[in-house]
Amino acid sequence: MAHLVSPSLLAADFANLQRDIEFVNSSDADWFHIDVMDGVFVPNISFGMPVIKAIAKHADKPLDVHLMIVDPDRYLEVFANLGADILTVHIEACDHLHRTLAAIRALGMKAGVALNPHTPVESLSELLHDFDLVCLMSVNPGFGGQSFIERTYEKVRKLRKMGDDAGAKFHIEIDGGVTTSNASALVEAGADVLVAGSAIFRAENPGDATSAIKNA
Repeated sequence: MAHLVSPSLLAADFANLQRDIEFVNSSDADWFHIDVMDGVFVPNISFGMPVIKAIAKHADKPLDVHLMIVDPDRYLEVFANLGADILTVHIEACDHLHRTLAAIRALGMKAGVALNPHTPVESLSELLHDFDLVCLMSVNPGFGGQSFIERTYEKVRKLRKMGDDAGAKFHIEIDGGVTTSNASALVEAGADVLVAGSAIFRAENPGDATSAIKNA
């Protein structure tokens, strides 16, 4: 199956957000990646509800919403109502991950779970049939433009084998430091959704950069 590209709107031009949303709509990208940060779970603060509502109004492609917040259970229904298609929570922020993932699916969204760089993929071994996507952070979450952590390739291979051995079907998404030069190695390792921010929106030709990552 061909891999998907999910441009990270954190790297978009906020003064021209509608323009950048329309660019993603017309590009080879598949999803919109929207990072929600609370300044507590991660040091940065990003999009709030009104901005996501505005994005949803103009977006023609699925909204891939990544919650980097404490106690995400408080907001699951809010994000469902805002139009999130995929909702990802951090394993490190959930006391009852199985229940949270079930609640996300019950609200009609695909359920995702994100792992920080220090969290082993083995921590998901009891839940392999309970999510639709695993987002492996390949940088420390909170800021865009960081360098890719090379150990990620091994984590992808390990997680893909765990899923295959269990007969579980889920996407493996890579978030952080994805570029045109490491995209093909990530896909080869078993990733099938690539989040790219700076590599797309800061490129000389964002359309060509998107296509290059899509066709890697």
